[in-house]
Amino acid sequence: MKNYGTDTLRNISIIGHGGSGKTTLTESMLFYSGAIQRIGRVEEGTTTTDYDSDEIKKQITINAAMAPVEWKDCRLNFIDTPGYFDFVGEVIGSLRVVETGLVTLCAVSGVEVGTEKVWDLANKKTLPRIIFMNKLDRENANFAKTLAEAKDHFGPNVIPVQLPIGSEEDFQGIIDILQMKAIVYSGDKFHAADIPDNLKSEAEKYREQLVEIAAETDDELTLKYLEGEELTNAEISKGVQQAVGAAKLFPLLCGSAVKGIGIPQLLDFLVFAAPVPADKALALDAEGKTIEIPAGAKEPFRALVFKTMADPFVGKVSFFRVYSGELASDTQAVNLNKAKTERVGQLFLFRGKSQIPITKAIAGDIAAVAKLQDTNTGDTLGDKDNKYLMKGIDYPVPMASFAVEPRSKNDEEKVGAGLAKFLEEDPTFKVERNIETKQTLLYGMGDTHLEIIVSRLAKKFGVDVDLTKPRIAYKETIKGSAEVEGKHKKQSGGRGQYGHVKINFEPLPRGEQFEFVDKIFGGSVPRNYIPAVEKGLIEAMEEGVLAGFPAVDIRAILLDGSYHNVDSSEMAFKIAASLAYKKGMQEAKPILLEPIYNVEVRVPDNFMGDIMGDMPSRRGRVAGMDPQEDGTQIIRAQVPLAEMYGYSVDLRSMTQGRGEFSMEYSHYEEVPANIAEKIIAEQKKEASEE
Repeated sequence: MKNYGTDTLRNISIIGHGGSGKTTLTESMLFYSGAIQRIGRVEEGTTTTDYDSDEIKKQITINAAMAPVEWKDCRLNFIDTPGYFDFVGEVIGSLRVVETGLVTLCAVSGVEVGTEKVWDLANKKTLPRIIFMNKLDRENANFAKTLAEAKDHFGPNVIPVQLPIGSEEDFQGIIDILQMKAIVYSGDKFHAADIPDNLKSEAEKYREQLVEIAAETDDELTLKYLEGEELTNAEISKGVQQAVGAAKLFPLLCGSAVKGIGIPQLLDFLVFAAPVPADKALALDAEGKTIEIPAGAKEPFRALVFKTMADPFVGKVSFFRVYSGELASDTQAVNLNKAKTERVGQLFLFRGKSQIPITKAIAGDIAAVAKLQDTNTGDTLGDKDNKYLMKGIDYPVPMASFAVEPRSKNDEEKVGAGLAKFLEEDPTFKVERNIETKQTLLYGMGDTHLEIIVSRLAKKFGVDVDLTKPRIAYKETIKGSAEVEGKHKKQSGGRGQYGHVKINFEPLPRGEQFEFVDKIFGGSVPRNYIPAVEKGLIEAMEEGVLAGFPAVDIRAILLDGSYHNVDSSEMAFKIAASLAYKKGMQEAKPILLEPIYNVEVRVPDNFMGDIMGDMPSRRGRVAGMDPQEDGTQIIRAQVPLAEMYGYSVDLRSMTQGRGEFSMEYSHYEEVPANIAEKIIAEQKKEASEE
């Protein structure tokens, strides 16, 4: 592959709803550009970018994959991204490093929830977007209906620059509105022709809309347009190009990725309209605030690592976007986040899983390098004198959780090592060891996300694990007070054991844990044994009297006791304290506590009623609602953690995939008596089975 300058590079993320044809479109562009000799099929598992065994099995894209193509003296760095939202981290990472989003729309299904979500992600970056309406050769394809939906969802600046000639099995070509000519296909050959009479007026209508937008990009053009003068084709093209780059025009093209109709014209348009790498970049100043800094070939070397992958042949691979300067193969770079110098080996372009060696990566390019020791996703590579870190990537917090249990105890180390590798690759995956429940918890973006992690553990590390429902870290406390005695007396020949305490137990406010108060007067319990009494209580509180959960929020007041000059010991007083604890807990109205979480749910207005109706069924208390400017509502509630298991799946079902939620720990509360009885019974049953 030849060398390209920054102005001949285009970085484009292919985004859209799952099933809209992103991978097939990528495959078609690779084929028509000459990068591959045969078009692969998703159904056969032969595409360039869906090469992972899980992708082939499930017939969905899981990993964002690079697909560079050469076209008209430019290199287009395509990134084929997942449409299934469990893998949204791959989409977010790719959108951080490109200048254009190529949004695929299915002409049959129209605008779907995945389309809305990726559009919103692109909106947050004010990212230029070009829309490709795919599958116009399919049964029930409807250009007019899908265009209307796109305008309805994404605004009036969605304007066709192409129209289809025919549809379904009669789909035979496209009309180029900018050039006002038809392009008719016969097999994989095409030729220019006159616009059919029945489509001329529609083409002229959309051309006029393009002229209006083009005129708005330049004061001279605006004046010329308002005075009734005609804009030249060159002026219209330049205005369209500028409007696309400013995200004020979202041009819509059309075709069929399977039949190749419109693919060469799409590549032409991307070279023409997709912005070149910018001369500014987002960085962080010394205080961590986002600032703009100059980018380009003359600036110091800076690059952002946006993806990490474990390749079975070359090991850990870091994908990076160069924002300024250049990086050559077989040199060094500094990880600015960690102040570590990295040895940089051979640089590559990846096309799917194929590696294309390159000598250097210049400003604006996307490349990869293997075996960086200390560098992870989100890190900045640069020259040692660099002052700025690149702005990182904001990933959503994973909320779907399962406990992971290896089927063989001998595999625990392998599981830990495998999960550590996946943490390097996937910023939307989290592992946590819950000390209270003694479980390892996995957090992901959804059930499918975590199922893929488990599948990869089996394939890459040879370990089988089960995903189970996480245990809840219940606790026990008391509602009343009790004054009790604990006496440990044992005589078995030789020195005996004697310890005697009188303790008053009473509740503390939530979150206070434990307080020990010494009120001994007159030496009824010698000073040197009092720490043993406190220690005995703390150890005993590891198990409550109801169901064996840890006890909390208790004040223990040591009032009195007695001792024996010979037989008393620290151990005897520890045991006496634990006996008093068990008796005191029973008499002081013990109760079960459960963790309560603050939950925020964001949904479109029309789903608010469903969410509000669902919260009481989860024993949730709605604390408030905040309407947002984008037509969504944020519902705030407090919900027991026990009722949130599986909520990510339920929320998707209730909102057709449009809802999002987050939650964080708030406090502990008493479990209602009827539910507490069930929990206690289940816990006792489990204990007896063990």
